[in-house]
Amino acid sequence: MLDAMPADAAAPSTASPTGATGATTLDAFLDGIAARAFRFAEAGLRHREDALDAVQDAMVKMLGYRDRPAEEWTPLFWTILRSRIVDAQRRRTLRLGWMTSADERQEAGVEWAGDEPDPSRAHDGREAWGGLVAALRGLPRRQREAFTLRVLEELDVATTARVMGCSEGSVKTHLSRARDALQKQLEDFR
Repeated sequence: MLDAMPADAAAPSTASPTGATGATTLDAFLDGIAARAFRFAEAGLRHREDALDAVQDAMVKMLGYRDRPAEEWTPLFWTILRSRIVDAQRRRTLRLGWMTSADERQEAGVEWAGDEPDPSRAHDGREAWGGLVAALRGLPRRQREAFTLRVLEELDVATTARVMGCSEGSVKTHLSRARDALQKQLEDFR
């Protein structure tokens, strides 16, 4: 499912996952959400392999919910993925807390490769996306989640609140604070 990620993974897709017969399938849903889920996990975990593991774990867990109605898949998937990311962050914090020095905890930047036809435009796009990801990484976890789910994934407030396990008012507060912080950070990026 993750093997066939589109080159334009940063743009959210609004297409519904339908097969040739018009029936929604879980496989089509997972194929359609794989690239965005990977970007979400990578921004939270800051490590490509950990992000791939978290997304794969979430997708495998979703297979157990194949019989659920298709309208439940989106919030369910994002809830599962968020849980996997938080678990991985906790494990890493525990492991890194006593095994490594502060210098060893600094991670290398993420490589953003693309297959766009125009190399200069591809570079600008990777640079802009890298700036956004760096700014997102600077946000507290709840603000990053609210921004990613509401703005990049275009989930409504109620679904985002369900995924994050908080009230709709909390989602709005986290999103407002995230937008303010990102605006300040990205103004410096230009």
